[in-house]
Amino acid sequence: MRAGTSRGPFFLREWLPEGDEARDQALIGAIGASDPLQLDGVGGGSTLNSKVAIVSRSSQPGCDVDYLFAQVGVGHRSVDTRPNCGNMLSGVAPFAIEQGLVAAQDGTTKVRVYNVNTGSRIDVAVRTPGGRVTYEGDARIDGVAGTAAPILLNFLDAWGAVTGKVFPTGRRIDLIDGIEVTCIDAAMPLMIVRAADLGVTGTEKPAALDANTSLLDRLEGLRLEAGRRMGLGDVSDSVIPKPVLVSPGTSDNSITSRYFTPHKCHASHAVTGAIGVASAFALPGTVASGSSREPGRHGLAVLHPAGRIDIEVDVAGRGQEATVEGAALVRTARKIMQGELHLPDYVFSRPQAQRDADSPFPRKGLTIIVPTRAGGGNDTMARIIAPKLASLLGQDVLVDNRAGANGAIASDYVAGAPADGHTLMFGYVGTHAMNPALQRVKYDPIHDFEPVGMVGSSPTLMVAHPEKGAPNIHSLMVLLKNSPRSFSYASAGEGTPPHFAAELFQLSSGTSMASATFEGAAPAIADTVSGRSQIMFPSLFTAHPFIKAGRLRALAVAGPKRLEALPAVPTLAELGVPGVDVTQWYGMFAPAGTPADVIDRLNQALNEALSDPQVVERFERQGAKVHPGPAAALRERVRGDLARWTEVVAAGKLARQEAPALALD
Repeated sequence: MRAGTSRGPFFLREWLPEGDEARDQALIGAIGASDPLQLDGVGGGSTLNSKVAIVSRSSQPGCDVDYLFAQVGVGHRSVDTRPNCGNMLSGVAPFAIEQGLVAAQDGTTKVRVYNVNTGSRIDVAVRTPGGRVTYEGDARIDGVAGTAAPILLNFLDAWGAVTGKVFPTGRRIDLIDGIEVTCIDAAMPLMIVRAADLGVTGTEKPAALDANTSLLDRLEGLRLEAGRRMGLGDVSDSVIPKPVLVSPGTSDNSITSRYFTPHKCHASHAVTGAIGVASAFALPGTVASGSSREPGRHGLAVLHPAGRIDIEVDVAGRGQEATVEGAALVRTARKIMQGELHLPDYVFSRPQAQRDADSPFPRKGLTIIVPTRAGGGNDTMARIIAPKLASLLGQDVLVDNRAGANGAIASDYVAGAPADGHTLMFGYVGTHAMNPALQRVKYDPIHDFEPVGMVGSSPTLMVAHPEKGAPNIHSLMVLLKNSPRSFSYASAGEGTPPHFAAELFQLSSGTSMASATFEGAAPAIADTVSGRSQIMFPSLFTAHPFIKAGRLRALAVAGPKRLEALPAVPTLAELGVPGVDVTQWYGMFAPAGTPADVIDRLNQALNEALSDPQVVERFERQGAKVHPGPAAALRERVRGDLARWTEVVAAGKLARQEAPALALD
């Protein structure tokens, strides 16, 4: 169902496996949480579309149904049932009525919902003409296209539901790291900060706030301390409290809010978060306080990036004794589909720890940072070995693509990550030899990393579009000498193997081609397959599927000998173009300073994964070879190749003065 401005599956509790562990694994599989794109589930690649409602008959006196909300991870296997979601709440009553948990009345049906997450009650009014739920109507909410039947949510006792206090720290304003914040538990635990106190207006678009990494880091630091002061403990792995930036609204009865989830700005606003913001706005003495409110019901508006949420707030008492006793607002919902969800057996098999009981590593999930976009050779290899490592290490292993600046963004990130073995880099010859040889980078490829071990290697090919490229090397060279730059080559960025191979080819052959640069091999080879670029020097691992399908023509091997996979394809040296020898190798790195025992454990697991027959077969099927071995072998490979490519750059006068700016991809 689409419920409010969120979306996700609704389950009766009896439809899910018994036990919280099995239940959570089912939800992870249903949403497809392990993949940021959630291709293997019904999620939408966003926290707003990765939500779950679990409904059952209520065990609470005076309540009709129990509602347990679950926030499922995006790109990581996690299920958090600590927060609540008021948007998903708007679909609970229609779902319960349709499933026969509540008898429908003619006209309007009222359902009292008990929120299991927070222990609070909400009265929900649903339109049921003729005793049937209708989703059709003329109510409109900002952030959702079209109109639908109104669903009235009346929150009865959401204040202090999670922590036991509306102001869990005992104060309406706390000072954290020099910044005034309000910690409030009103439908959702929040940490509210004035936008101006953090150097922003609070009216920025979500994308602009998400791109402000210093702001996000500052917010997270404040949130972690606020969570501790609110009695929530270490909230680094929790989505609560949610951070909120507030600024003045357009009238005395409105306030502008930017709500974070918690590491990304919400495209609109959470309902529970809006109640918390409106409560802080209605009460005196908070960072969000508006004009003084008399006791009674007040119509307030929370302005968000997609519009506004109108809330009726009941205030009792005056001054510091004032409290909020109720809040009501209108949402809408729509049933999208109903049917069976098919889950593979493996989603119920969490990796079991296979480590020494006395060792603290690994104590949480691992992340492999890939310096290229999804779909390239690096990404594919990383995703082949990640599940094997997860099984061997007993922890989830997430692949995180951080493309940009020819691998420098990912390299710089890992170099500065905690040296505990939980953040790794899928580096390769481009990040640790070629790019540092070509231009100044902020990281040291030798001293800023601790090698874990070689992963594999793949030779480099020269390929052409079968129709728009030249049929062979000799024809290409004739055409280029008669008409320089009449062909263009695609590269994965300056300082990458495809770029170096193309430069060496031009130097050795005395030709000149135009250059089309991309952030990664995947978009570069796609450009060549389409014919917009005619030539590329990809790894065999990247190019092999396209060669087999006839979408690319292999012209030559950029290496010392012919390949078993393509025995009829000559080397460039055979064709009179010597010196183009580019082997693409891949290795796993940890930040410098990672303890030796952790490196040994990672190296052991990596070698075991690379010895798995399925991994070997998948590598070899696409023209790559695995290279299990000691960490020292990777260290020597980096030193040797960095020296070699530094000499190549000097001899060919290829050096750039400085690296491109590290703009986030």
